[in-house]
Amino acid sequence: MRFQAVQEYMRSERIDAWLLHDFRGSNQIFTRLTGGKKHLSRRTQLLIPAHGEPHLIVQHLDAPQFSDLKVKKTVFISWPELRGAMESALSGFKRVAMEYSPGGVLPVVSIVDAGTIELVRSMGVEVVSSANLIQVQAAMWSASAVREHRVASKQVDAIKDAAFQLIGDRVSAKKPVSEFEVQQYIVGEFKRQGLEFPDPPIVGANAHAGDPHFETNAKSSVLLKRGDWVLIDLWARRPGDDNIYSDITWTGYIRKDAKDRPSDRHMKVFKTVLAARDASVERARVAWKAGESVQGWQLDEAASREIISAGFGDFIRHRTGHSLSPGALVHGVGMNLDNLETHDTREMLPGIGYTVEPGVYLPEFGVRSEINVFVDPKKGPVITSGLQRTPILMG
Repeated sequence: MRFQAVQEYMRSERIDAWLLHDFRGSNQIFTRLTGGKKHLSRRTQLLIPAHGEPHLIVQHLDAPQFSDLKVKKTVFISWPELRGAMESALSGFKRVAMEYSPGGVLPVVSIVDAGTIELVRSMGVEVVSSANLIQVQAAMWSASAVREHRVASKQVDAIKDAAFQLIGDRVSAKKPVSEFEVQQYIVGEFKRQGLEFPDPPIVGANAHAGDPHFETNAKSSVLLKRGDWVLIDLWARRPGDDNIYSDITWTGYIRKDAKDRPSDRHMKVFKTVLAARDASVERARVAWKAGESVQGWQLDEAASREIISAGFGDFIRHRTGHSLSPGALVHGVGMNLDNLETHDTREMLPGIGYTVEPGVYLPEFGVRSEINVFVDPKKGPVITSGLQRTPILMG
């Protein structure tokens, strides 16, 4: 693991070091930076200074698991030895970043327990949040990840089209087709095309589309019919933990006849969601062009304002978007577009990615439009997925 980029960032932010603390696998960032999952039984710490070599402080019983980690190591047995090693390692440092969020504003970053934070502060150190350091070290897309993501995006987009086509063909042929059957078709295509996915996709009609986390399964599934509004949310990636998921959501309508179109209410909600999505993207692009910093909460606000002004504020159920980053999780470790569930003050940094997926969820139906964005270091925010402009008409 290389740390040059995050060390440069620390120097630019006047942070002396980054102290990653783990107890029994509590810190996924520590796990990722030290080479993957381990079975740790004691407290372990990795200190990455703004200048110089990283330093691992590890208990004797766990030390063998880090034999391949090429950093300076201090092995301790007793708690006084641990404290002494920490004091020695932190000597001379004034500002140290940890997995901490003031006031618990960012739960995804608030990993280290309060007692350990107090211990570090007692050593004369100011503790600041490592939120942006995590982005620099663990959320950046490599050149190969960008390429693989674009390939995955084309595959996932084509599978989405085929799923909607399947619905239309079955309905036109007066053959039954259920939410679950469409979901399983997508799963089969993921497997056939060699894509990785941790969970099956969501296929929901009408009220099921109004549930953001509807679980499509054989028990809850209903048959799809003419006049139904259908939402499909699907995510997959090319194999490899450094690769990035393509995570998209599209909606469509099963026509009653060739002239039929979605109702005015469906279209009002649909257009509102698209306006919210596009407003968030535009906010990011304007900030980039102006050379200004923009934070996750601001990109969320840009979208939610559109929904609220259209009169659908009471039907917002989730933040506008989540991080897309390397690792096993679809929801990554970088900036989220969020001023609803949390106040995300992480910056939109060059090299990160995220989804933009505002939604409006009424009791009778829901609309979400989800796209993927990569912050190209030269071009700024670039949409890497398909961009829905009109509902897909089926039948």
